[in-house]
Amino acid sequence: MSEPYYPPLSPLSTGLSCTCPRCGKGSLFEGFLKVRDACPNCGLDLKNEDSGDGPAVFIIFVLGGTIVPLALWIETLFEPPLWVHAVLWSAAVLGGTVALLRPLKAYTIALQFKHKTPHRPPGT
Repeated sequence: MSEPYYPPLSPLSTGLSCTCPRCGKGSLFEGFLKVRDACPNCGLDLKNEDSGDGPAVFIIFVLGGTIVPLALWIETLFEPPLWVHAVLWSAAVLGGTVALLRPLKAYTIALQFKHKTPHRPPGT
């Protein structure tokens, strides 16, 4: 008996929706960042999926590239006290990190699935 056919899906769409990279329907996560052992819809084995540090690096580049110029612009225009910068940019970085981490982790896993990256055993 052959496996059912699943048309190729965009890693971007499955990543942003945090769904299974094969079927695009089952939830990829069990909790906030814990990847499920298997897709509840198609049964894809997800036990060994690991995004590594990729999502965190993307977040550093995206938030660093937007927050720093914004902070400099706000400083130049309004010259607020330092505590305003501390509160404003801490909240922006924390909110941006929480908002981006889950979809970027799902996107990285979807890219690995699409390009059939071989799995390594944990700790190697």
